Amino acid sequence: MFHTPVIASSPQAVSATLIRWLLVAGLASLLLRFWIAATFPISGDEAFFYWWGVYPDWGYSDHPPMVGWLIALMRATLGDSTGSIRLPAVLLPLALGAALWWALAPLDRVRAAWAVLLFWLAPLNWLYAIITTDTPLIFWSMLSVAALMRAEQRTRLDRTAYGLYALSGIFLGCAFLSKYFSVVLGLTYLLYFLGYRRERLAGLGLLVACALPGPAINIAYNASHGWSNIMFNVYNRNQDAAFEWRKPLLYVGMMAYLATPVAVWLAVKHRQALRASARSHRLLACLVVVPLLFFMLLSAKKVIGLHWVLSFYPFGFAWLAFALPADRLKTCAKGLALFAGLHVVVVAGLYLTTLDTWRHAKIYPQIVRSVKTADILRQAEHPGAVLMADSYTAASIYGFERRQYMPVFGVGRFHARQDDMLVDFSLYQGRSVRILTPDKPDPQAFKPYFDSVAVLSFIQDGVPFYVVEGSGFNYPAYRQGVLGEAFRQFYNIPAWLPMTGCPFCERYCGQVRCPR
Repeated sequence: MFHTPVIASSPQAVSATLIRWLLVAGLASLLLRFWIAATFPISGDEAFFYWWGVYPDWGYSDHPPMVGWLIALMRATLGDSTGSIRLPAVLLPLALGAALWWALAPLDRVRAAWAVLLFWLAPLNWLYAIITTDTPLIFWSMLSVAALMRAEQRTRLDRTAYGLYALSGIFLGCAFLSKYFSVVLGLTYLLYFLGYRRERLAGLGLLVACALPGPAINIAYNASHGWSNIMFNVYNRNQDAAFEWRKPLLYVGMMAYLATPVAVWLAVKHRQALRASARSHRLLACLVVVPLLFFMLLSAKKVIGLHWVLSFYPFGFAWLAFALPADRLKTCAKGLALFAGLHVVVVAGLYLTTLDTWRHAKIYPQIVRSVKTADILRQAEHPGAVLMADSYTAASIYGFERRQYMPVFGVGRFHARQDDMLVDFSLYQGRSVRILTPDKPDPQAFKPYFDSVAVLSFIQDGVPFYVVEGSGFNYPAYRQGVLGEAFRQFYNIPAWLPMTGCPFCERYCGQVRCPR
């Protein structure tokens, strides 16, 4: 257990061979991530979050603010480029490996080194170069766990132990300001302390107290912004949640892939060793088992995204490194290296393709939009006209290329609500508007909002794109027909939630809370 005295069970030094494995895996994966970051077109999520960095705030429509703060920091220090905003994701596996080593080395330096190596050999760490809200979540979660592990290794509740508990809490608060999945980490801590460390509940109390500023900031932001995070994460995105057998089956399959076939095989074969290790390293086991069970229960109604579990991903490899017989660790590393190598081969094959290779693929229009963004915009733009898109992904990608925020015309989906905070459509009254869309539009759907409407089209690399050109934008009609529908769909804010502000409502009806 992590409350035993800090005595290494394996006093030997880390072998030169293992150090070489670590250097090769760390450097090779880093170079691949740099290559992907430098050459891969901006993704829809990245382009969407980019604007959070352009307009830093205490929160955003979908999530807490940390990824926006991170992008703002990268833009301010290293410049406004794709490589700049992706750099944290490129360096993340190295930082996680360092934190994992710091947390586990006092227990067993050799096993800790194997834990880092197994984690670095996981294919995902070779490909993770796209920044998401999970990038800061994973980072702060790992730091919180590492600090807690070091605190639990202290034999007495001395000043150093309390300092580490406080540090773990601060990092947990930062994780909460990254994404709400940090709550699962907090639940893991609670169950661990109640189950195994009741004598150290004072340490847990200090941890929680130091984490509270994170939720406090988020609550204050939500109260002044129509509880946008709660509406998105709790209500709007879960309206159609229902049980389907495919959902838990997809979750099991995804976890088997993330863990890798060789790790799953060795875990099953040496399950007795894993159980024995769980008794010796209870916190580590809790960090694996509690999130696994939590997401399994959630998968009954929700499709669990691959990125949802990534803040707990390193601990599975660490548990394996501390549980497997010493002679099986090399087998695990070789299997992981082979599996990662297959992914590298696939990536290399993708880079050997051309745009024409994908011409008959279903995703070809999206590829053209990402690769030929500048050419598409040149055909769609017109002097004096306000350019908009019909979806937040397209608007974010086009806006990133122009370095000018592009509004979304229409009701949009529950994901697109950042527009409600940034865009005041009344400013476009009487203006000419061009709406770029990949689908052939129905002019009748746009006529209520303009004096006149025309539909234009053009071809980009074999893909048709359409432009709805509206002259004389009619904001009162748009307010009633589009913003009114958005209000009915996405702003059914529970009456029991106190509100001090709501940018959308204040523009829509002039009040903090619009009457329904």
